Amino acid sequence: MISVFGSANMDLVAYVAQAPKQGETVTGRAFRTIPGGKGANQAIAAARAGAEVTFLGAVGDDGFGAEIRDTLAVAGVNVEHLRRVPGPSGIAHIVVDDAGGNSIIVVPGANGAVTAPDAADRAVIAASRAVLLQLELPLDAVTGAARAAKEAGVPAILTPAPARPLPDELLDAVTLIVPNEHEAAAVTGRNEPEAALEALLERVPEAVITLGSDGALYGSRSGERLRVPAVRVAAVDTTAAGDTFAGALAVARSEGLPAAEALRFASVAAALSVQRQGASTSMPARAEIDAALG
Repeated sequence: MISVFGSANMDLVAYVAQAPKQGETVTGRAFRTIPGGKGANQAIAAARAGAEVTFLGAVGDDGFGAEIRDTLAVAGVNVEHLRRVPGPSGIAHIVVDDAGGNSIIVVPGANGAVTAPDAADRAVIAASRAVLLQLELPLDAVTGAARAAKEAGVPAILTPAPARPLPDELLDAVTLIVPNEHEAAAVTGRNEPEAALEALLERVPEAVITLGSDGALYGSRSGERLRVPAVRVAAVDTTAAGDTFAGALAVARSEGLPAAEALRFASVAAALSVQRQGASTSMPARAEIDAALG
């Protein structure tokens, strides 16, 4: 079982030919509401990639919260530990352009009410083969979940987004960190991915830096270094690519795949996701990933 201690949002997505500049108004061609949030996205990605998944987090007592819960449940995610708190659910305003690029504003809502894991959450984490973490919850809560994982001997996989400098207290409890190149630079102060990878490995045992169309870099303190090329596809919407990669990577690692095979599995899953619109709606099923891997 994989547990996800993370955020759940409703994505409010506008599709435009070109994203507006500051002070500019443009006409969009479509609008959709799609359940998302980095935590929920990673949970759905992992469930569709073949894992049993339990979600730990919070939604509001509004209509968005009910829809988010239903979407997770339909995807096969256990929502027994998804709390409902008074007030609005988290939302994300997303603009997607015709090149598949995106810009995102997150308003935490109920996610801001999540505190360090309670006894029930800790029991779920302890029973997991891995726990997925992100930074859309309060930092103290994320740190508490990472420490709970470390105490239970469970690998903690952190996506450091939204990007920010990270305290040693958190990174000391992380097994694997999975930033994109911009997040890696924010965490380490190193702009070159190779230099950022080495800096990350001074603080965590393993690191993967995703590089978009340039693939991904992997390193471990054991000395292993890998570069996995990206799968070439025509991107429609890259919104959930990183979350799909992280969720699929957690599944591959929990199944005991070597690093190179696990990275290939995650890369194929992410490539399938960017060929579809939306976040939670874009994640591929295990059969699709296996077919693409051949």
